[in-house]
Amino acid sequence: MAYRAEYIWIDGSVPTAEVRSKTKILADGEEPGIWGFDGSSTNQAEGSDSDVVLKPVAEYPDPLRGGDNVLVMCETFLPETMEPHPTNMRARTRAGLDKYGDQGFWFGLEQEYTMLDPVSKWPSGFPPNGFPGPQGPYYCGVGALRIHGREVVEQHTDWCLAAGLAISGTNAEVMPGQWEFQIGPVDPLAVGDQIWVARYLLYRAGENHEIEISLAAKPMQGDWNGAGMHTNVSTASMRESYEPVVAAAEALGAAGKPEEHIAGYGHGIELRLTGAHETERYDTYSYGVSDRGASVRIPWQVHQDGRGYIEDRRPNANADPYVVTGLLVRTIGEALA
Repeated sequence: MAYRAEYIWIDGSVPTAEVRSKTKILADGEEPGIWGFDGSSTNQAEGSDSDVVLKPVAEYPDPLRGGDNVLVMCETFLPETMEPHPTNMRARTRAGLDKYGDQGFWFGLEQEYTMLDPVSKWPSGFPPNGFPGPQGPYYCGVGALRIHGREVVEQHTDWCLAAGLAISGTNAEVMPGQWEFQIGPVDPLAVGDQIWVARYLLYRAGENHEIEISLAAKPMQGDWNGAGMHTNVSTASMRESYEPVVAAAEALGAAGKPEEHIAGYGHGIELRLTGAHETERYDTYSYGVSDRGASVRIPWQVHQDGRGYIEDRRPNANADPYVVTGLLVRTIGEALA
């Protein structure tokens, strides 16, 4: 007997990295091992020296194929030295955890996305060459006039659960055709692995329903919300008392840190972080209790309980979760060390 392993990795596309995959047939009892691919076709190598190595780092049941088939999340490495490939952002997060991992970081990521008609490229729920009614009734809405694409959401959720991902919720978002799912709370590497696998499953669900999935930060210009990946983060000390919560929020506003984080939080961030539509401006840093217009929000319940987590509202939907968690581990870890 044989089974299929779907190897998944992150390419070198700019300005936004994309997920790639290919299938390996393995004999029954054979473990998924090191493999490779043509990096010249993924913006990760030159044609004259094109091999890039895939090294499995996480494995999940394959909910599309069932049976013994698996999804295999991989890191990329250079073949001659077996050093991490320059596009291997997961390796950078691993390095940060070597220094600050004993602080007990947990992450929960809220991945927003937009469903597009593959022909018109307009969001689901937008009439051809026109616009729906203003935002308001669509967020967590119910009914055919408010909600579009729920069949994609339900299939994607079923697949995430079957794959054993730590999916913790879904909801319709503020703009028609825009949705969100949440992964976490889990550790910094696992949340990145699972967001990328969940994105893969989301794209596959879109294929089934002839819907294009967009992670663009501002898929529709004008008076419409953008798409983010709000990032909830805590350490063991933050989960025990309030002072480290405030210290973490203040550390993200220290000299040079806002610019460093914004640079790693995704393409088109200046289009989304305008100071409107529940955002702070990209060139301004602020934090506050229950303030969805701040860069970083301290939830009301955290303030009441005197312990918990903070929500960094700046990352784009198209941000690399490994980059986001790596930045937060280093900045907060250094401040709370």
